[in-house]
Amino acid sequence: MNILIAPDSFKDCMSAWEVAIALGRGIKKILPDAVLVMVPMADGGEGTVESVIDATGGKRIEIPVMDPLMRKISSFYGITGDGRTAVIEMAAASGLELLEPEERDPWITSTYGTGQLIANALDQGCKKIMLGIGGSATNDCGAGMAEALGVEFSGRFGKLTARGGGALGEVESVHLEGLDGRIAGTTFVVACDVNNPLTGPQGASAIYGPQKGADGAMVEKLDRNLTHFAGVIENQFGKKISQIPGSGAAGGLGAGMIAFLDATLMKGFPLIAELTGLEEKIRQADLVITGEGKMDAQTQFGKTPLGVAQLAKKHGIPVIGVAGTLEEDAGVLYQEGFDLLLSIQEKPGDLATALSSAEPLLERTGERIGRIMSLQL
Repeated sequence: MNILIAPDSFKDCMSAWEVAIALGRGIKKILPDAVLVMVPMADGGEGTVESVIDATGGKRIEIPVMDPLMRKISSFYGITGDGRTAVIEMAAASGLELLEPEERDPWITSTYGTGQLIANALDQGCKKIMLGIGGSATNDCGAGMAEALGVEFSGRFGKLTARGGGALGEVESVHLEGLDGRIAGTTFVVACDVNNPLTGPQGASAIYGPQKGADGAMVEKLDRNLTHFAGVIENQFGKKISQIPGSGAAGGLGAGMIAFLDATLMKGFPLIAELTGLEEKIRQADLVITGEGKMDAQTQFGKTPLGVAQLAKKHGIPVIGVAGTLEEDAGVLYQEGFDLLLSIQEKPGDLATALSSAEPLLERTGERIGRIMSLQL
């Protein structure tokens, strides 16, 4: 029996790879001859680099970069096993979690460090770069990222040195002469699971600015600055970036990737599925197991386990969903491709206990799956 185990991570608890290993260990106790294929999954957000490295036999690259406040930190990205594709989580260089709550200020935070990660990936010879853009601390439309790759911005009195969302209103012209020449031969794809435009009431500033430290007055100013900056881009390069769905993701980094790197915005799951060769591995499986920390009705709206289940159903393969918590409304998932849903919980308890016991609980859940499958042999 060939069993494919393709979970997402259990947030704040175990990585996708750890979840897969624990489930597999339990299955092997009951079905020692089963062939297990582990494909840890993600959707472009936190854990994407680790999942792709694990699934493709790739490597992790650690380098110093500048954080959102231009302080040197150690950051990372991944390269797939074939050496061709770099996988970057922008939050690893420009993320909100890199700042203390009192440091959050989208007026000055920059995506410069994300550009440094991209530049290093080019140094490694990567010809395709996938960027996950969740969890940003910034609102600079990717200007910092572009600056790290050689783009210059000027205002009334010459070259601008200020960074962040507050500086965008001063930009009068963009200079691409210094843009890294290797970019023209590189494909850029952005994993983006939100549809917010760059500007307006549903834009980057209005929707995400407050969580990054902006009050109401700053939100209005940031939105005006993004509108102005988008106008400069359109006037110089003919690119209309302000209302593209997803362009407002990560403080407008989605728009910046389009404007400066000709990137394509895509949903995260299909990108990771392609990088890991998930569909072909599913075709060869007799059973698919997926899951995440909590499965409920929201899982049907584009989350990783749903994507795995739908690919499995496409090829007529049965699917089991495993969750740390299985909410009452999760039953709707049976209409979306799942054949069986299992919670790893065995008795009432608090969250802290559940998190600390996740590994043995997952292993025992794997044993139960093995026993279920042995009944069909």
